[in-house]
Amino acid sequence: MSEFNVIGRRVPKQDGVARVTGRAVYTDDIKLPQMLHGRILRSPVPHARIVSIDTSKAKQLAGVKAVITAADMPRSGFGYGKDNSPLKWEKVRCVGDEVAAVAAIDDNTAEEALSLIQIEYEQLPAVYDPEEAQREGAPLVHERSKNNVSFSWTFNKGDVEGAIAEADVVVEDRFRTQYINACPLEPHICLASFDQAGNLAVWVPIHFAFMFRKDVAEVMGMPWSKVRVIQPAIGGSFGSKIDTEPFHFICIALAQKTGRPVKIAFTREEEFLAARPRQPMILDIRMAAKKDGTLLARDVHIISDNGAYNAWGSHALFAAMMSVTSLYRVPNVRFVGDVVYTNKPYGGSVRGFGNPQATFAIESQMDILAQKLGIDPLELRLKNANQPGDVTVQDVKITSCGLAESIEKVAQRIGWSEHHGKGGNRGVGVASLIHVGGGARIYKSDGCGAIVKIDDGGDITVIIGSSELGQGSETVQAMMAAEELGARLEDIRVINSDTAIKPWDVGSHASRSTFISGMAIKRAAEQAKKQLFEAAAQKLEARPEDLESLDSKIFVKGSPDRFLTFGQAARADLLRTGGDVIVAKYFYDPPNVELDRGFFGNVSATYAFGSHAAEVKVDPETGAVDVVRIAAAHDVGRALNPMGLEAQIEGGVAMGFGYAMTEELQVKNGVIQNVSLLDYRVPTVQDVPAIDPIIIETIDPIGPFGAKGMGECSTVPTAPAIANAIYDATGVRIKDLPITPEKVLRALEEAKETSKDGSEGGLIDE
Repeated sequence: MSEFNVIGRRVPKQDGVARVTGRAVYTDDIKLPQMLHGRILRSPVPHARIVSIDTSKAKQLAGVKAVITAADMPRSGFGYGKDNSPLKWEKVRCVGDEVAAVAAIDDNTAEEALSLIQIEYEQLPAVYDPEEAQREGAPLVHERSKNNVSFSWTFNKGDVEGAIAEADVVVEDRFRTQYINACPLEPHICLASFDQAGNLAVWVPIHFAFMFRKDVAEVMGMPWSKVRVIQPAIGGSFGSKIDTEPFHFICIALAQKTGRPVKIAFTREEEFLAARPRQPMILDIRMAAKKDGTLLARDVHIISDNGAYNAWGSHALFAAMMSVTSLYRVPNVRFVGDVVYTNKPYGGSVRGFGNPQATFAIESQMDILAQKLGIDPLELRLKNANQPGDVTVQDVKITSCGLAESIEKVAQRIGWSEHHGKGGNRGVGVASLIHVGGGARIYKSDGCGAIVKIDDGGDITVIIGSSELGQGSETVQAMMAAEELGARLEDIRVINSDTAIKPWDVGSHASRSTFISGMAIKRAAEQAKKQLFEAAAQKLEARPEDLESLDSKIFVKGSPDRFLTFGQAARADLLRTGGDVIVAKYFYDPPNVELDRGFFGNVSATYAFGSHAAEVKVDPETGAVDVVRIAAAHDVGRALNPMGLEAQIEGGVAMGFGYAMTEELQVKNGVIQNVSLLDYRVPTVQDVPAIDPIIIETIDPIGPFGAKGMGECSTVPTAPAIANAIYDATGVRIKDLPITPEKVLRALEEAKETSKDGSEGGLIDE
């Protein structure tokens, strides 16, 4: 029998019915009086000086209310290093750069106005390869950045070279990953409106409501108090809506200039052209081990193809570095990560935030190492698996850890002993992960505020700083409040969408919402419950400590007939205190340290672990790979809502499958070639393999009810699990993503040719 009344139940998303019936209100559903439509003119060239801009014809078009260029906006930089600007005034650095914008009475008029703006460009030499970009004499994307290196991440602990020299086996490989687009159903959108007092309201699907407010105020030269951010229902993000983007500032500037509300909504083509993708990486990795499989050293150099500017993607090497230093027990680690400018789209934060790239390399090489050692890949992982209580070389403090159990579970479900090593173009592979499970201190505070209010009708309102992105956090937050209060779940309402109402929160990222907002809610609910019991004690003629609550009623222990409803207790408190209502607040800031680029420290309060195992069939005639099924086991601390967790696992695996097999934003000479869903190839429900979600509970000692976050994790190890399964099936190793039939077929043909010579082959590294 469960020790909980609400926690652990299978609960559908609270907003699920509204979303599937079309009643949920998204930003594009909002129509304000006199609202205008904004459109942005973007650069068609990857690198050029702006010689002149003529907007006169566009301004004369009937229905156009404003045309702006960089001359009409503040030139404040934004982003990491302040290297970007809302509208470009001197030169453009990538295709899609924002050069001018219009506001008109409708989309068609705005689009026509764009065609009337005349711009003269002086094209400049461009650089597209991040390795070429670092060479002497390469064109500079930003003149202040020597050799186009924006900045670097470094870490060095132990004696890497000494360990490699003493090792029995050393493997060294290069891996490459690709651009991908997050492809949320809802494209990027913003609606801005000023009132007569100069107060700005912005309706926007964004992760970081308060950080967004800060960015807007600083760039637009406004007091923070004049900016209100409202988050309507968000139609998916997967990290892509984390950044404050140029189009946000442009939308606000158009609203300011016209004195009317302005909405800018990306077309699907713009979503591919201008939304922040997952950045490609080149990963050079060496790993050393004793002959018994004990890991001795890991040496990694990553080149992150940053694109033209620094957005949140420039920090994706943080997650990559943590996986390099802390996935498995490795005593000697060196990491260098270079963030390199190129004249291409600039990367953002996409689910997993650098970890899918790093884990693809690490977990592919774990299998390569196992092969060279003559050890089963499962045995190698289990021998070196992290354990509860470990402190890694990066000073990552592991509290709960189900890594070993996750490896064993997926091996059992995929039929490892029956299928591994049997060949015949059918194989199985496994890969594991570590990821932050309780936030990441990227700002001075990693905290979240919560307010719990109980009114005289017994209704309970949880006002929380964190953002609901579609991941189901509202539902889990309501469940945690109901559990702590002893309330019915249906009595809980969660409000989280307006900076004028909700308390401060740094923003939804780093799988932090459940852990950090949960702790804030739990402690605020504890205080509200105390007030409620004090009010009920007088009416029930009992001591507060002799009371208990269940189903929104307060009972005297041992006397179930002596009770008050929450509403009755709240009314009693209101009358007793002369009008006070039951309100409690708490701000939870977790015990972690602030991120820097060459650091030792516990950047998250807890860590999530997991493993995926894949079964594949490979057609040797065509190179086509059929991913039959994927078993995905995740250590979640405690399963607060198993239904929601399974959905997160299934969605994450589907996204990881696309990353592994089909998705690639193809960029040629700085120009994206596939700007439609038809050409981009997001996997459909018919493409995704059977998914077996497995929940592992380890009960984290500091998480709310023992829970920790895992929303990003289920995307991370899918690609290397599939790559390892393909090797098991065919003996060929694919080291660059995505794993297309062409690459597999070419590797198979090369393996045949090399086998004729008697030389070792079957590896492909593009």
